[in-house]
Amino acid sequence: MRLNLFLIFVLFLSFVFPAHASDFGIAMHGEPKLKAGQSFAYANKNAPKGGALKQGVVGAFDTVNPFTLKGKAAQGLNLFYDRLTIRSWDEPFTLYPLIAEKIIVPDDRSSVTFAVDARAKFQDGSPITTDDVLFTFNLLKEKGRPNMRQVYKLVERVEVKDKQTIIFYLNKDRNRETPMIIAMMPVLSQKYWSTHNFDTTTFAPPLSNGPYKIKSVDDGRQIIFERDPKYWAQDLPHLKGLYNFDRVSFDYFRDDGVAFEAFKSGDLDIRTEIDPAKWQTSYNGPRLDSGAILKHKISHGRTERMWGFIFNMRHAPFDDINVRKALSLAIDKPWINQNLFHSEYQFTNSFFANSDLAYLPPSPSFNLRENLKQADQVLKSAGWVIKNGARVNGATNKPLSFEILIGSPDDEKIALTYKRTLSKLGITVRLRSLDSTSFRDRLTRYDYDMILYFWQNSLSPGTEQALNFGCKAASEEGRFNYAGICSPAIDKLVNDLPNVQTREELVSSTRALDQLLLESHIAIPLFHAGVDRIAAGRHIGFPPAPALYGTVFETLWDQSLTTSVKTR
Repeated sequence: MRLNLFLIFVLFLSFVFPAHASDFGIAMHGEPKLKAGQSFAYANKNAPKGGALKQGVVGAFDTVNPFTLKGKAAQGLNLFYDRLTIRSWDEPFTLYPLIAEKIIVPDDRSSVTFAVDARAKFQDGSPITTDDVLFTFNLLKEKGRPNMRQVYKLVERVEVKDKQTIIFYLNKDRNRETPMIIAMMPVLSQKYWSTHNFDTTTFAPPLSNGPYKIKSVDDGRQIIFERDPKYWAQDLPHLKGLYNFDRVSFDYFRDDGVAFEAFKSGDLDIRTEIDPAKWQTSYNGPRLDSGAILKHKISHGRTERMWGFIFNMRHAPFDDINVRKALSLAIDKPWINQNLFHSEYQFTNSFFANSDLAYLPPSPSFNLRENLKQADQVLKSAGWVIKNGARVNGATNKPLSFEILIGSPDDEKIALTYKRTLSKLGITVRLRSLDSTSFRDRLTRYDYDMILYFWQNSLSPGTEQALNFGCKAASEEGRFNYAGICSPAIDKLVNDLPNVQTREELVSSTRALDQLLLESHIAIPLFHAGVDRIAAGRHIGFPPAPALYGTVFETLWDQSLTTSVKTR
């Protein structure tokens, strides 16, 4: 009887408030690709189950609770915690049913209704209900990470209709992205967390609901996940081809060099290489030479990070756009790419590189001699002249000098090259290298002149753009407005972006934002890859084609278990 009443309720909502989402899934813009009963194109639904996947991580961890501010969470916890929905990595921003069997959103996105799947269970076999959903929402709204609290406060009230139906009503400050963020909420066990301290680090695995259980935790040095043979959602059609290994482990290493040697010796099965120079020169040895390890260079369609030298416009002389323009000219990108990175990189000229969101400006000149001449003229016109071989302010005699904050030894090589080039313009540069903790602290406080760092954007930019480039974030420590940009035109774009109605509008608005950011010269973009460099044991099977966002590790399998499954 309850199911029939719920169906009547759903039909009533659909009639009164026509849902923007399709009957199966919800997209930020447009319609979801998948229909009910279909599986993700980037997963091989015939992949065998079994085997083990061993991965390496640099650093350490001290908690298996990733939802609190306390501690550093272990890798792989996405395997342990299920959410209301599962994200498709073949679409910019689309969610499909998981714990929530159905998602209903009216066209004005003023609410979001979830129908909890009656089959959904925690790993002890107890049912997942709307009581757990409401408990999780209240817990994370009060004690969760800042990004969660920021969105959850847009909920005006919550109505629990029954054990399977819950409605979140949103306030006037909501945007079109708000229901999507709520739909990605994990669901925690009320029974467990009501008797355990949420605000602390822990190695004790809580009661959870994902496809894997935590088999063991070795004091921040290793975590092992074991596939749950009773996982409630394993037969959902759109999960076919996911979660194939019986065991997934993450071993932690003090530095990347040690992790790399562990991979080469066979202690690890797979490695994503972010250093193009190492990819070209260091992948050798018996296992690689014999073909036991294969190198895969896999193209993807996700937005690449905007990595480069970022000006802190809060500090003089970077509050002067002419200084920023001149310094943007004075960098020898071709030399850096060729000599430090074996020409493996592409030149970045967008905050949304490698995507259709990028504004396409004219290709810049890479003639360093001509660029330095132009930079010299720009600096002179801004009042910075040469006296006794040094660049100084013509009115005050104050030298043009600044510090570049560095967070890794590899970045220091790039900064040293840039420093040498700037010396030709009479500019004095100091480099300061810090450990990761100190670097993060300075970053959080915006305490630097220039940093070599990045912004990471997605194929569906939304509310995070205000944190990256909005005026409010420029004066709030702990945000991501590293440049301190505050522009009325940019502010309007980043605040309007989450409410655009169509993908076409999103693309045009993002390109406009990209153009303004580039014209503001808030950073000197460097390089991006456009590919994933993955080395793996020969026994690791890859799907025939990657997802839009690249290789999804949950789709890999042990191909030694069968000879009938074709690999990439």
